[in-house]
Amino acid sequence: MANARLVWQEGLRFEATAGSGRSVTVDSPKQEGHQGPSPMELVLIGIGGCMAMDVVSIVQKMKQPITGLEVRLHGEQSPNHPKYYTSIELTFVVRGAGVDRERVERAIELSRTTYCSAISSLRPDCAITTLVELTD
Repeated sequence: MANARLVWQEGLRFEATAGSGRSVTVDSPKQEGHQGPSPMELVLIGIGGCMAMDVVSIVQKMKQPITGLEVRLHGEQSPNHPKYYTSIELTFVVRGAGVDRERVERAIELSRTTYCSAISSLRPDCAITTLVELTD
């Protein structure tokens, strides 16, 4: 079971503390001087983090010489309330000389379809697109 607690600071700013004891400021970018990501930005970050951890773990088990990973995300939201994600594109930039593209793509697919709880928490009609860039 996961736990979290949010405490209102001011305006639309909250201090969010996860069950692990780690904290993050959640704020609205519509507020002047906002100091943290919005809830929907955190959803996107959560999806990226979940898949990134899976991919690194799986690729390492495949004995691939990965030396770095960056995940770039772009989410489109419904124009109407609730403004849920209608599509998300993830670009995985994988570093490592000799990393096999097919193994990386397989790791991403395993994460997307089997392991990533965050992606499985989205609406079923959210289109997910993944791209891979390999660099040495």
